Amino acid sequence: MLFAVKMDVRIPNDLHPDVRADTLAREKAYSQELQREGIWPHIWRCVGQYSNLSVFDVRDNDELHDILWSLPLFPYMEIEVTPLALHPSDIAATGEAA
Repeated sequence: MLFAVKMDVRIPNDLHPDVRADTLAREKAYSQELQREGIWPHIWRCVGQYSNLSVFDVRDNDELHDILWSLPLFPYMEIEVTPLALHPSDIAATGEAA
């Protein structure tokens, strides 16, 4: 199942710098592990925001929920999840040439 996930990060300004650095390092390592496994195939930065728009490829809602809750930055995020389905006009999905 494919999901588009918008993540807005809101790290408190008073978070201790060492905690911030550790959390960001763990977030990067975890997200890159999921990318290598093909679970997190796309991640884009939203210009001018501390946000990203990502696509997750998971077996079900529960797997996505567990992944999101395991993100080290999860306590500092507002997350919006949108389930995705193939579009009948997508030439990449239908194998038609332009």
